[in-house]
Amino acid sequence: MEIGIIGLPQSGRTIVFNALTEGGSSGRASSGTAAHIGTAVVPEPRLEVLAGIFHPGKVTYPSVTYIDIGASLKDMAQDKGIGGKLLNQLSQVDALINVVRAFKNDAVPHTEGSLDVERDITNMNLELIFSDLVILERRLSRLGESLKAARQAERAGILREQEAIGRIKADLEQDIPVREMNLTEEEKRMLSGYQLLSAKPLVIAVNIGEEQLPEADNLIQAWNSKFKGEKRAVTAICGELEMELTRLDGEAAEEFRSEYGLKESGSERIIRLSYDLLGLISFFTTGSDEVKAWSVKEDTEAMKAAGKIHTDLEKGFIRAEVISYDDFIKCGSMAEAKKQGLIRLEGKTYPVKDGDLITVLFNV
Repeated sequence: MEIGIIGLPQSGRTIVFNALTEGGSSGRASSGTAAHIGTAVVPEPRLEVLAGIFHPGKVTYPSVTYIDIGASLKDMAQDKGIGGKLLNQLSQVDALINVVRAFKNDAVPHTEGSLDVERDITNMNLELIFSDLVILERRLSRLGESLKAARQAERAGILREQEAIGRIKADLEQDIPVREMNLTEEEKRMLSGYQLLSAKPLVIAVNIGEEQLPEADNLIQAWNSKFKGEKRAVTAICGELEMELTRLDGEAAEEFRSEYGLKESGSERIIRLSYDLLGLISFFTTGSDEVKAWSVKEDTEAMKAAGKIHTDLEKGFIRAEVISYDDFIKCGSMAEAKKQGLIRLEGKTYPVKDGDLITVLFNV
């Protein structure tokens, strides 16, 4: 899973990136010629339990890659150079995090001269929409040129695409993001090739100060009542504090969080919310060599899930042996699960469920 991090200037975007990735980055500063890129492990407590039962040589957690984009989306949309490359990189991500400033810091004044979370959320929404409008206008221009030279058999398809883009463009001009539009399946397929930013699931991460932590839950509820929508939700993170806590060992960090009344880290909360918006679940492969968690879309068919493990497993898929996590834990071992008849044989179209333990039987 790849998530792009965006935010208006002075929002604390890069601090949040450092908190989420524990300071790890493989790219240069995003004000230069590359974005910051870092990874974080996806928490999965069930994997720890399974590792305690199987005692594998290796335990592998899912990971999320964060891409911190510092340039203005408006500038990127119009630029075919460095900005264009950054926009292309951002267009490939699975979801976006918009970091919005709520913390006070007189040494770093807000670019608008005042703090206003609702204004900044709206402004970034407009930047996403502007970026999409530029892409669609370019596409309409190319379609117009193609239509002039098109054969009769090609004209109908071009005209359909022009008409669909025209409708979507009209909604964007009314400040409606693509993710909230009522699109046909054909329009969704067509738009998937454009990778429009306002179509992507969006986590709005409000960057609060330490003094706001006691009221964080109430603030989140208020912001969600106004901005929660289709594939969009609001949470809060104290980026400065979370970045400091990454420098402590696990126990010390948990102790500090408990003093602030935080039940989980900001990274865990954002990953969980991202999974929910993307409709992702986890299934497990187990054995003495490795216990591993895999992330797939909810209701992914077993054969496709097998391909996530290895392409040979998808090509030669015969069937899958499946047991739910809860049933397995009650049994305590695969031998006991087989004895109780709890391991099911499922075919290629079986919709994988969250927590399934899967063994793929295949022949290549």
